[in-house]
Amino acid sequence: MQLLFEVWREACRHIVIGEFVERVAPLVARELPFHTLVLRRVELERHRLETLASALEDGKASPRSRSECSAHEMEEVLHWAHGSEALTGPGGKLLRLLAPPDVRGEMLAGPLAGEHELGVLVLVRDGKPFTAAEIELFRHLLEPFGAALENDRRFHELTRLREAALAENRALLSRLGRQELSESIVGADSGLVEVMERVEKVASTDAPVLILGETGSGKEVIARALHARSPRHGGPIVRVNCGAIPSELVDSELFGHEKGSFTGAINTHRGWFERADGGTLFLDEIGELPPAAQVRLLRILQDGSFERVGGPQSLTVDVRLVAATHRNLEDMVVEGTFRRDLWYRISVFPIHLPPLRERPADIPALAAHFASSAGKRLGGGPLTPSAEDLALLLTYDWPGNVRELASVIERAAILGDGKRLEVAAALGRGTSAPARGPVLARAAPAVVAEPSGASLDSAMRRHIEEALGTTSGRIEGEKGAARLLGINPHTLRARMRKLGIDWQRFRA
Repeated sequence: MQLLFEVWREACRHIVIGEFVERVAPLVARELPFHTLVLRRVELERHRLETLASALEDGKASPRSRSECSAHEMEEVLHWAHGSEALTGPGGKLLRLLAPPDVRGEMLAGPLAGEHELGVLVLVRDGKPFTAAEIELFRHLLEPFGAALENDRRFHELTRLREAALAENRALLSRLGRQELSESIVGADSGLVEVMERVEKVASTDAPVLILGETGSGKEVIARALHARSPRHGGPIVRVNCGAIPSELVDSELFGHEKGSFTGAINTHRGWFERADGGTLFLDEIGELPPAAQVRLLRILQDGSFERVGGPQSLTVDVRLVAATHRNLEDMVVEGTFRRDLWYRISVFPIHLPPLRERPADIPALAAHFASSAGKRLGGGPLTPSAEDLALLLTYDWPGNVRELASVIERAAILGDGKRLEVAAALGRGTSAPARGPVLARAAPAVVAEPSGASLDSAMRRHIEEALGTTSGRIEGEKGAARLLGINPHTLRARMRKLGIDWQRFRA
């Protein structure tokens, strides 16, 4: 009993089979003397037995080996293994097949039947036959050795899966042009200072967070930053676009379904809440959820329990909810399209994400970031926007926010063959007028390039003055400077006040 306890303890401590055998060999030799201990794996498809670990009586490892066998011999091995009988003797045909080819002597062999793997434990010693008591003790040792074999298989399988996941992760990061997932947020020290302060305040709690902001303003980036700074950062973060799920499949996708619960449910399906267990669930565009799904979501927020579609039992998960929307949920509550009680639940800690036009200080850094990534993706070096490029970008009001800026920079890099940025052409300018999208053909003033070393404000001032000169100081309307520059009149007036530009001096 003491020996079995010690062997089981080592099987739990050492999941790599070589370390396990090295530790237990001296223990076994005390009660069951041997010259060589060999643990082998039966490879059914290759028709061979491979030595996974072996040790001599003094604890030193013996040489590793493999032995081939025919299909008929493999059938004999399988028939013996399923019979669970220990074999002993000086070496019959089956014993010689089970033991390594270079091992000779009195042998004792037993099958190790793991959950997914078949193995053989062989003890060999010189001359002295194994007694009935020793054979009985050997039979008791087969169970912990079988467990050790299964642990080793699982360890190597997890290692293989981890390496595959890391390789896939590296490939995805390479496609995104990033070095790691937890890169710093552009604008965290300027336009997003207040947002990041609120993220830091709430990250350490489990309170639900609602991120409010226009489409393309970076709500998912903020959600991932919140998860990375939370105690759940080691768990998964699962993103669900509620607006992209058909209404009849919302329950199945969020909460899962049991096999046979509806036509086409051929397997049990784990929903997004189960997949996010121990981590963060990010429900993007939560305002698109249908009323029935809102009811079930409210219940899981209240007590953490839910049922799969067609499931008989209640399940519980530990999930931190982060929701986001570009819609006005308070108006939807008044209209009756969004549940008031759900609104109270998810808006415990709201975070308002300002649109890009309200944080122009972030545009140069964002443009530089996207340009560097675009240049690498197109096979060249990182690209850098010039002062003229930035002046053009700063005079646009970005209705599509950061997402649109990324698209414009990507388009500019493609138009420049990956060697330079053609920002004017990407914005629909150059010989064409500025646009609120990629194309709009109107006459526009030529961009005046500033001398090398000119400041960004100077380039912007010159560009706005050129537009005011063309429109004779007119700001709004069909023939106004705002329309010509492709920005909101209020934005243009604010920019003019900042730069000290007097529109009246351009009047005829």
